[in-house]
Amino acid sequence: MTQAPPNILVVEDDRETRTLIAKYLRNNACNVITTSDGGEMARAMTDRRVDLLILDVMLPGEDGLSLCRKVRAESQTPIIMLTARGEDVDRIVGLEMGADDYLVKPFNPRELLARINAVLRRQAAANVASATEGATMFSFARWRLDLRLRELRNPEGARVALTSAEFDLLQTFCERPGRVLSRESLLDLTQGRNAGSFERSIDVLVSRIRRKIEPDPREATLIKTIRSGGYLFTPTVDAATSGTNH
Repeated sequence: MTQAPPNILVVEDDRETRTLIAKYLRNNACNVITTSDGGEMARAMTDRRVDLLILDVMLPGEDGLSLCRKVRAESQTPIIMLTARGEDVDRIVGLEMGADDYLVKPFNPRELLARINAVLRRQAAANVASATEGATMFSFARWRLDLRLRELRNPEGARVALTSAEFDLLQTFCERPGRVLSRESLLDLTQGRNAGSFERSIDVLVSRIRRKIEPDPREATLIKTIRSGGYLFTPTVDAATSGTNH
């Protein structure tokens, strides 16, 4: 199951800027809705799911800071503010109103896309943490991953040795089953871009884990490689807390 493209709502009154943003994001696998003021924004957010809001500060009628405050009072939709003014006070006010990030015009569209991806990754990680909060055990395909003891047991109950890095990666897969995870995101989630870490190190760790959990590591069925995408953890995963019987 490939992850669906994010729905991005752009609220920007300058037509040229609005068109530039929309074109670039659509060319990079985003669904984009564009509006020019707060009224159009409200209607768009009522009509469809919005995964992230790009909100200009200087808008006709109600300004972006006020709109940001209203959105944040009703939802946790991620918000990136755009402004032609780069003063620290504007940035601080925007963040205090609930914005997740702030970008000063003129900007490189590639930087905007990078910030969008970073904000969406942070929110996805927060959602996963919320969904699995309190979990101390993951089970999949009759394997069990114990988060308290940091150990893996096979279907027969025997302990299978994992390095710390292998354990962290397998835990990340268990927390996000059925989702295509890029090497970049796996590196962020497990190693936090530590000095010396690189995306190909994920391939090495996946290979090691496959040798330990796959019936046939050469024909992997639990951790599938997705061409130009990354990896997909296929089994159904059950999360249990310390108060659950196994």
